[in-house]
Amino acid sequence: MQKTNGFIGRRDLLKILGIGGISTITASLGMPKNAAADTSMPSIAPLETPDAALARLMAGNQRFVSGQTQHPQQSINRVHKLTQSQSPFAIVLGCADSRVPGEVIFDQGLGNIFDVRVAGNIVTPEVLGSIEYAVAYLKTPLLVVLGHERCGAVSAAVQGGEFAGSISSLVNAIAPAVARVKGRAGNMVENVVVANVQYQVEKLQQSSTMIQEAVRAGKLKIVGGRYDLDEGTVTLV
Repeated sequence: MQKTNGFIGRRDLLKILGIGGISTITASLGMPKNAAADTSMPSIAPLETPDAALARLMAGNQRFVSGQTQHPQQSINRVHKLTQSQSPFAIVLGCADSRVPGEVIFDQGLGNIFDVRVAGNIVTPEVLGSIEYAVAYLKTPLLVVLGHERCGAVSAAVQGGEFAGSISSLVNAIAPAVARVKGRAGNMVENVVVANVQYQVEKLQQSSTMIQEAVRAGKLKIVGGRYDLDEGTVTLV
């Protein structure tokens, strides 16, 4: 293994991530392993086909809405099983809004969802890299871009103008979706919420060769969704 100034090189790190997961990284860095770990759980094998993964995710949302949540795989035993590997069946690119936590609204447990959350559920280089990791190395079969009702970032983009700090970067990333629905009948913010989800889905499909190849091979499905703050329901858009 090549090191530069005492640090693991990028190529070697990718090899570690692809072959041995977190346990190999901790060993390489001299960190102790968890003695209670269950190494029988595969790190890169998908749990479902893309369609089955989507059905599983939406069934969880139905349980959440109906008040029949199961809170699956949230025990300390599950924590121990996940110390050496992970096999999330869905990637959810969602908004950072505190009212839209993926595991809660989809009634899932630890290790089920690869969460990527950023205000406005936008695709940035860092977000794209995170998603590519889950697609290429964890073999996660489903990618959901999840917007939500009355999104603050979308409202800011519709409002326009100047914003303090780096908030303008969020607004600029949503601006193309605003332009798409300008002049359309209905509530402007809600129109842009849906348009932004669709725009970010397109951006994911166009910006990554890894994602394109996984979709073409039938190993990955990408869908957009809208979460209703009033009802708790997720609707595909």
